[in-house]
Amino acid sequence: MTTANTPGGITGFSSSAQAMSLVAFTTVATITLLLCVMTGPDRDDLDEFYTGYGSLSPMRNGLAIAGDYISAATVLGTGGIIALAGYDGVVLALSTALSLMLLMFLLAEPLRNAGRFTMGDALARRMPGRAVRMAACAVTIAALLPLMLVQLAGTGDLLAFLLGFSGDSLKTGCVIGLGALMISYAAIGGMKGTALIQILKIVMLLGSGLVVAGLILHRFDWDPGALFTAAAENSGAGPAFLHSGLEFAGGASPRLDMISSELTVVLGGACLPHVTMRMYTANSARQVRRSLSWAVPAVALFVPVITVVAFGATALIGRATIAAADPQGNTAYLLGSRAAFGRDVSNAGTLLFTTVTTAIFLTLLASVAGMILACANSLAHDVFAARVQEMPPRREMALARLSALAVGIPAILLATLVQHHSLQPLVTLSFCIGASAIAPALVYSLFWRRYTRTGLLCTLIGGTVTTLVLMTGTNLVSGSPAAAFPDADFNWFPFTTTGLVSIPLGFAYGWLGTLASGRGQAAEQRRQYEAVEGWILAGATRRSG
Repeated sequence: MTTANTPGGITGFSSSAQAMSLVAFTTVATITLLLCVMTGPDRDDLDEFYTGYGSLSPMRNGLAIAGDYISAATVLGTGGIIALAGYDGVVLALSTALSLMLLMFLLAEPLRNAGRFTMGDALARRMPGRAVRMAACAVTIAALLPLMLVQLAGTGDLLAFLLGFSGDSLKTGCVIGLGALMISYAAIGGMKGTALIQILKIVMLLGSGLVVAGLILHRFDWDPGALFTAAAENSGAGPAFLHSGLEFAGGASPRLDMISSELTVVLGGACLPHVTMRMYTANSARQVRRSLSWAVPAVALFVPVITVVAFGATALIGRATIAAADPQGNTAYLLGSRAAFGRDVSNAGTLLFTTVTTAIFLTLLASVAGMILACANSLAHDVFAARVQEMPPRREMALARLSALAVGIPAILLATLVQHHSLQPLVTLSFCIGASAIAPALVYSLFWRRYTRTGLLCTLIGGTVTTLVLMTGTNLVSGSPAAAFPDADFNWFPFTTTGLVSIPLGFAYGWLGTLASGRGQAAEQRRQYEAVEGWILAGATRRSG
């Protein structure tokens, strides 16, 4: 991401907007940390730290789920794809809403019934054992670490873009300082503290986004057709901007590439561990349904908001300006918000734009805090606590907080190393692991009676390794100007995402592993599943452990 050296640079952000944004960032960071301290667990109670006692109302829990689901990568990345590729980006945004609906109707209730604190609990319900829990923890970290790196690195770029500085040392300082703040949210606030941050984030994001979308539509006389036409004219692609195929036009099989991308988002997005852990904060299956009945509309509402703002950015300032600010278009949402006010911005307009930038800033903080919490919970509960028969709650709480440091500090260091590379491969990697390893494991574990421990381990490990291997050959890593390594070319995989190959393989690994287990183990696993089937599918009771 680049910025001009002059105040405001190509963004057109005034010095008053920059100063107000800095004050707002500092205020929000202080207030949210204070709220985490006030709402965090005050006793050594694992249920309070991991699930907040399930005390959140369905509305608050639903908003927290939506807040976890709409990450900064979604806001900035999807907004950029819409602004640069038009129709293809809108389909991607719709896929995110469809993914959460899939979670709501297929997995949410069985997940809540099977699990207690982590994904490892859900998988070990019918297949107890350290190997299962350790594999679940490893895949949790493998799926969430890339997303954490993207958003930590994006924190420095965002502040540099908004505040008009370009020094690498300042960006690195922002990453380290704000990373420490994100670790504090997770370690101090626990589930209730991070839920509160997610609620504040989604309310600010949707509220400010609706106002900006309204201002953009007002500039086009409330005619979406006029907005889309103007965006197509300023896109440099003409009518193709409003039709499928522009994003993957340079690939060998554009249509298959798009199918692979949408399939990955639909299956992977809602299965990521920081989203599924929110299922355990509800105290009944009915509460899960009611929570998701708030979360799905919130995410669905964000789709037209980001569509209008991103199209507005292309229509009002042009695709070339957006690409000049960032080749992946990650600043499109901010540029569209700024362009909605026109050239002369009033004090009220500056205040509203500051609200938008603060919402994005809070999105970055909340998203990473939720991911750190998911990884720390899994590390403490599935790896360390599982090693002993009965670990005292005080010790497991201390391990969970230390685990937040153990996850967060390496993530910060890695983010400072990757911040000068294209980060799109990391976003894609997370979703591909979610779709290729976690989704098959959850579906098989919750619904297939013959599924064995060997099949589960094959799914988790095989799906993850296959995704990692295939990802190295995509054009996101090398072989294109926008790749992470633009000067190298070891591009051998024909698609941008691995989903079209790795998702079927993920399911196949589980099936083959189960067959290889033999009839005896399959029959034993069937008996174990039938013993807990009532709890998993119908929520007959809530078991501990």
